[in-house]
Amino acid sequence: MSDATLHATSQNPDDFAVQIADQIESFLVAITEVAKGDEPDSAVPFLLLEVSQLLLAGGRLGAHEDIVPDERYEPDSGPEQDVDILRENLARLLEPIDVYSEVFDPYEPRRAPVPARLSDDLADVVTDLRHGMAHYRAGRTIEALWWWQFSYFSNWGSTASAALRALQSIVNHVRLNQPLEELDGLDTDQGVGDETLEFEAGKVMAEEIAGPLGLRRARQ
Repeated sequence: MSDATLHATSQNPDDFAVQIADQIESFLVAITEVAKGDEPDSAVPFLLLEVSQLLLAGGRLGAHEDIVPDERYEPDSGPEQDVDILRENLARLLEPIDVYSEVFDPYEPRRAPVPARLSDDLADVVTDLRHGMAHYRAGRTIEALWWWQFSYFSNWGSTASAALRALQSIVNHVRLNQPLEELDGLDTDQGVGDETLEFEAGKVMAEEIAGPLGLRRARQ
């Protein structure tokens, strides 16, 4: 076991819970602010930073020993907050780059890429994190940590990782002035072929999206 893992498993549980909750709360607040669309020119860099920081919390949860809840059954955390408005606002904000291709399991042989949306991914992550936050705010700290760890392994960890790769890719395309395949015509509600994704014809040049998304090209 590495020193980092030893530290994660031996840290005071109360301190660990507070730190994870703070990181998750920071992400939830940040995503909510970005989705308002008040500063669209800084959306992508800000999302890149926030998702990266969230995955640090996820990595700490992943390195931690299994967290066992106090009760056999999960207590009722109350009604789930609606994320549809958040999802729709993010979709409008990220429209030029919302659709991307993703491979769910890189260790599964011959798995074809599938279409995904950043707005869906971010909204799904928010749903998982809010569920755990409801437990945390109700004083059920171990239950919150268990949920965040479990859902990190089962959903939000891989979802946030996919979103991070997409965000990093778009930043790379813009900074390096590389053409970007236009994915607006990709239907995320339908299946794709065994070999490749079918893209709508046409190219989106990096400079066309750099300004509206708050990115600058690297100097040549």
